[in-house]
Amino acid sequence: MFLSLIQPPSDFKGFKVAERPGEQWISLTKKFGESEEINIEVTMFDGSVPIPKEGDKPGEQEKEDHLHITMMISIFKEESNHVLEFFCSAWPDTVEIQKLFVRQKSIMLHNKPYTGPKFRELDDQLQDSLYDFLEERGVDDKLCVFLHRYIHYKDKAEYIRWMEFARKAVEK
Repeated sequence: MFLSLIQPPSDFKGFKVAERPGEQWISLTKKFGESEEINIEVTMFDGSVPIPKEGDKPGEQEKEDHLHITMMISIFKEESNHVLEFFCSAWPDTVEIQKLFVRQKSIMLHNKPYTGPKFRELDDQLQDSLYDFLEERGVDDKLCVFLHRYIHYKDKAEYIRWMEFARKAVEK
């Protein structure tokens, strides 16, 4: 039995999407301005939070799961040796910054660079300006909506791929 899926667009608001078949990730890339590059690594659904359904009375058990996606956003300018890396939660309709790293391009995160304070501990005005910074580059609530739709497609496509590999292995 063959199921057909319609693949979502491979670009969104200037971001080019690389699906990475067989992996639990997709990648997005975009040039911003003359010399800035934005790379985003996105997980498949990696968690959920139960939210009461609208209209539910307190104490009722009916809840709707809001699925979670992790985004790792790297932003760097060609003439700079520094990278801004944002670890974010992509909820179905909003982006939430969890952590901000500033590191040299040549230093990978596994080398344990100084990671700064927790994002929520930063001054509110600084937090707002970092959200504005990302939004100006297209990392916003609309991107989260797109990513949730894309990952929903990818989840089904990977399941079909997995079933096909399993079927072929059993038939041999």
